[in-house]
Amino acid sequence: MNLKEKIIHESLKLFSLNGFLSTSLLDIISAAETSKGGFYNHFTSKEDLFFQVLDESRKIWRERNLNGLADENNAIGKLKKLLKNYRDLYLLDAENFPGGCIFIMFAVELGDSRPHLSREVQKGFVGFRAMINRLLDEGKNSGEFYNGINTDAITEILFNGMLGASVNYSADRSTGNLNHSIDSLIDYIDQLKR
Repeated sequence: MNLKEKIIHESLKLFSLNGFLSTSLLDIISAAETSKGGFYNHFTSKEDLFFQVLDESRKIWRERNLNGLADENNAIGKLKKLLKNYRDLYLLDAENFPGGCIFIMFAVELGDSRPHLSREVQKGFVGFRAMINRLLDEGKNSGEFYNGINTDAITEILFNGMLGASVNYSADRSTGNLNHSIDSLIDYIDQLKR
């Protein structure tokens, strides 16, 4: 890992734990074992670092959450795999995200104080919600779900259920509660079968 990668990796962990606004440049330099000069050789500002950490976080999110989805034969299998990946490969990834979901941390702290950064984070939520909706529409169109299913409403239930599970896990660090939350969403998907 070169110095730039180390700064991004250490910042990702710090932002996950403390947020962007509460993490100082000194915290970042100390964690990455570098100097201000070392930092500024790779980043023009802390905000520049934010965007690179956001890109790296999105890359990790995709790797973890989309792992094996293409191997599933139907929409129900893909949705269940997504939920399990979200729990097992993403939320439980203490190496990269020791404080929990970095996107939720950013969304909560940046809302009004840094709207241009918050908008970047929101793009990911919009894309995630659209992916869930697309999978539900696939299942509806292929006849996997019962007739009359409202995919928009179910998208909101699944999306907000996953975010809620993430927030609760960040607060209590209980894998039992996390398992219960995700298993409940998987059970809910099973109840929608034709």
